[in-house]
Amino acid sequence: MTDTEANDLELAAEEEPRTSLSRRTFIKGVIASGAAVSSVGYLFRGAGTALAQPSAPGSVERLITLTVNGQQRRVDVLKQETLAMTLRYKLGLTGTKLGCDRGECGSCTVLVDGVPVYSCSMLTHGVRGREVTTIEGLASPSGELHPVQQAVVDEAGFQCAFCAPGFIMSTVAFLGQNQSPTRAEAAQALSGNLCRCGDYNKILNSVMRASEYVRRG
Repeated sequence: MTDTEANDLELAAEEEPRTSLSRRTFIKGVIASGAAVSSVGYLFRGAGTALAQPSAPGSVERLITLTVNGQQRRVDVLKQETLAMTLRYKLGLTGTKLGCDRGECGSCTVLVDGVPVYSCSMLTHGVRGREVTTIEGLASPSGELHPVQQAVVDEAGFQCAFCAPGFIMSTVAFLGQNQSPTRAEAAQALSGNLCRCGDYNKILNSVMRASEYVRRG
């Protein structure tokens, strides 16, 4: 290549417009375009586009009203949330204990429409419109203990008492159906509750004493 040809190529290269982008310029452009799109979405967020979308299949209302111990309570509940979790961690009713958390020990027993249930195995959404009673709801407004609670105190019915709320709630339901049970009937009725301390004899003593108190009225 002659010197004249080389000079002509250099001049042509200088005259050609530069169309390539640097990496820095490209990244700045992407960020700017993304910000613009985000701003448009923010400006039109209240235009009703989100409201027009149908609810996802299987979705449930999270803010619900529960009737617990005679009071209406509004609470935010997840679809898969158990009654035990709601009572303890959303409503602060920690008298309901979590033992096994799989429906075996009965420590979480509460009453739903007067029937004892394992609250660790019942979804909170399943008790909407029903009456839930926990250990905190047994005493009278004046502070007088329920006959079953008083019997437990009088008989020193439990050692560590972790399982006591579950036993008490089961006993309340049982004596509501049978005020004059035999010891064997009481043992059968409470067979769904476990005492890790093995204080079953004193527990049954408490049940029999409670039946006396209930009969007295």
